[in-house]
Amino acid sequence: MFDLCHCQQRVYNKEQDNSVRLKIASLIGLLSKTQNFNPESILDDTLNTFNTEKSHQVLAQLLDTLLVIGTQLPESLIVRHRLIEVAYKHLSDTYFGVRNKCLQLLGCLGNVDTPLNKDGQGLVPAVIGDAQSLISDYFADQDPRVRTAAIKAMLQLHERGLKIQQTIYDQACQLLCDDYEQVRSAAVQMVWVLSQLYPESIVPIPSSNEQVRLVDDSFGKISHMVSDGSWVVRVQAAKTLGNMLQVSPHFLEQTLDKKLMSDLRRKRTAHERAKELYASGEFSSGRKWADDAPKEKVDTSAVNLIASGACGAFVHGLEDEMYEVRIAAVDALSALAQSSASFAEKCLDFLVDMFNDEIEEVRLQSIHVLRQISTNITLREDQLDTVLAVLEDSSRDIREALHELLCFTNVSTKECIQLALLELLKNLTKYPTDRNSVWKCLKFLGCRHPTLVLPLVPELLSTHPYFHTPEPDMDDPAYIAVLVLVFNAAQSCPTMTALFSDHTFRHYTYLRDSLSHLVPPLRLPGRTQAPGVSGIEGSGSVESAQLFLQQSLSRISTIHNLQDPGAQDLLNFTIRDLQRLGELQTELAGAADFSATYLRCQLLLTKALQEKLWTMAVPLCLKHNAMATAAAKQMLEETYKLEFLYSGLENRQVATIHHVRLQAKALQLVLTARTRRGVEPLISVCEKFLQEVESFQRLFVVELPHLQESFVGKLLDLSPKLSACKPGELVKILQTTLRQSGFLNLQLPKQVQRASATIIEPTGESDNPLRFTSGLVVALDIDATLEHVQDPHNTVKVQVLYPDGQSHVIQPKPGDFRSPGPHRHRLITQVYLSHSAWTEACQIEVRLLLAYSSSRLCKAVWSDSSTEGLQPAEGATEGTIPFGKPVKVFIMPKPARR
Repeated sequence: MFDLCHCQQRVYNKEQDNSVRLKIASLIGLLSKTQNFNPESILDDTLNTFNTEKSHQVLAQLLDTLLVIGTQLPESLIVRHRLIEVAYKHLSDTYFGVRNKCLQLLGCLGNVDTPLNKDGQGLVPAVIGDAQSLISDYFADQDPRVRTAAIKAMLQLHERGLKIQQTIYDQACQLLCDDYEQVRSAAVQMVWVLSQLYPESIVPIPSSNEQVRLVDDSFGKISHMVSDGSWVVRVQAAKTLGNMLQVSPHFLEQTLDKKLMSDLRRKRTAHERAKELYASGEFSSGRKWADDAPKEKVDTSAVNLIASGACGAFVHGLEDEMYEVRIAAVDALSALAQSSASFAEKCLDFLVDMFNDEIEEVRLQSIHVLRQISTNITLREDQLDTVLAVLEDSSRDIREALHELLCFTNVSTKECIQLALLELLKNLTKYPTDRNSVWKCLKFLGCRHPTLVLPLVPELLSTHPYFHTPEPDMDDPAYIAVLVLVFNAAQSCPTMTALFSDHTFRHYTYLRDSLSHLVPPLRLPGRTQAPGVSGIEGSGSVESAQLFLQQSLSRISTIHNLQDPGAQDLLNFTIRDLQRLGELQTELAGAADFSATYLRCQLLLTKALQEKLWTMAVPLCLKHNAMATAAAKQMLEETYKLEFLYSGLENRQVATIHHVRLQAKALQLVLTARTRRGVEPLISVCEKFLQEVESFQRLFVVELPHLQESFVGKLLDLSPKLSACKPGELVKILQTTLRQSGFLNLQLPKQVQRASATIIEPTGESDNPLRFTSGLVVALDIDATLEHVQDPHNTVKVQVLYPDGQSHVIQPKPGDFRSPGPHRHRLITQVYLSHSAWTEACQIEVRLLLAYSSSRLCKAVWSDSSTEGLQPAEGATEGTIPFGKPVKVFIMPKPARR
């Protein structure tokens, strides 16, 4: 590598073409980034080229190469000093590209401690000059590209942790009025940085004796930039306003009013007004027109604490012609409203008005923002009317986002509840696929407003104090929606149940069983307690369940060998307890299922290693041999589930899973040797197994001390002997090691979550078949929720199983996935079905699959490992894991008409 660089240097010195020299300089910079290469070895030659180089473009590229060298040697003060000295010498170059690179070099390598000697002499190598003063001199450069580079270089000093001096604040404010948008955009960022560094500093108002805080002054100046002529600057200014949380409330509220508020005008004191009246000599008699008019006109722009152009900054931003500006303004309102409850109330009307925007993205973002600040606001009836109008939107994402907003919104009157219910029922009629989302919305609406729902109960349930009313149809989604609202309100309002009729109690029992996630347990008068009320609930239940989980794993740790008497019974009982624990306590379902699956693998291995199987000849124990083969295969499948179906695993747990997988593969190797004849096929299998043992040792070298008495620990102790022995001897060693290896205890991480999927649509409840002509296709809508699935865009697939055994696997498009919350995803897609003609309708099975590849985990582990230059074993295992309950759908392909 060193010789290659020197060869390039010789070619560079001989080359006359500027473009070739420029490319060579670029290659030298790329080589400097190469691993194990010392950039300092080519520094002197690179610096010497500056003495003879005349091309401005090549000089700019050489400076870029020096920047790469400097970033590769951050600890060398001498190198940094030499590079900064070169940058300073070329700052006076006539070409803007050279000056840009010099400023970039100063920003990345300079310091702000000691002033630099402009003669460039008398500098000791350990001292780095004051880059800030040099960079600020170029804020007034004649070229706008250089001015932009100077601001970015100053921002680079800030990103490196160096404190920028407040003295450049006035210069940065002047750059806000620059003729070029790149300069103004960078200046907005510069002013914001200074406002965060010196928020409480006092700065004077021009042409007056007033003073304001620097953060307030910068807020006003950046607010003025929301009306800039360039939409790029307007977006930058709007985004920046959202990060200024220390601004005074009256400055903040001025951004919502285009007229200048009196709070931001300079007021005269009562003493000053009385003195002026006394100086006039008399009070106004009223006989002469305008005799009490002011003696002089006051220039309001000279005494305002905020520029008049900054008034109503958010109003201008929300009304901007570019939707990017409107989105940025909405996001900024969200950030500021979350930090100020009073400001949240004042900006509510503006956010609600954005629900009528012509761009769907803006409408959706406005709904999300209002959801984030919903805890600080209460909607009036007129505001709620505007919000509910969005339910007629054709976009499913918009409607579901609005349902989510209504879940966490407070309303003021019972008329608001009635209006919301009416509009949601209209939504349910127009878009039946929104059923689950509407029900969930009404559940939270009832929980948050029980006192407002109470006076509406007789009307909602159509009850009468004297007459019997007809019993509604329980198959009506609208009636179920009303019941969900009422039952959730009744949970916090015990007097509400007295208004229920007999059939309402029966319907409650039915819905409590069929829709338990929507209908809460209620204490009904004169009736048995609803199931679930006295179950495992309360604040201490999670702690007791966690203690039970730890005690169960502690009992298992007493097993020292898989062949110990009673080991199978203990494993069976513990697996049963953990499965039941996962069903009762959803918070610990992931950890309980993970532990039960791991113990199930150990139980399978224990049964496969029974004494009777290995002491008899193969022809006499074919049934037991088949059982052991099936156990080994099932163990492999369970290990892939453990590795890819659960999230939150640490390196310790991944090593434990791979250890079980090696045990399963060793068992398969032993069984293969018992049933096959011939040495040649066995040699390749043994070599592959030894490669996997070696790969395990490299991947989990940090975890090896915890695996001393385990199967892998004993194999590694015998590794020199394993590589030299014959296949028959290797099989005997593996068989003995499997039976004598100790039980490897499972250490649970802090948080384990199991990936899960729930198919909402199709429901699988309809008996009406989906009819289509054979040979053509029909679209089946799929709506599913995904929990704790990592990278669903690449791993989640849809499988369709036909009655004749055919199977189709469909990869959804990335746009079919939504992310409504952390660790949650929503899959809304279409699957196209096609088949030949059938004589009668049959069911197809639709399920979700989780695709996995063992190479993905290997790459992740290798990236964290300190070992370099090694690659994971080839032949990565790929497959799919069914997760979630499948749904069956009736279809009927009809023969084509002739």
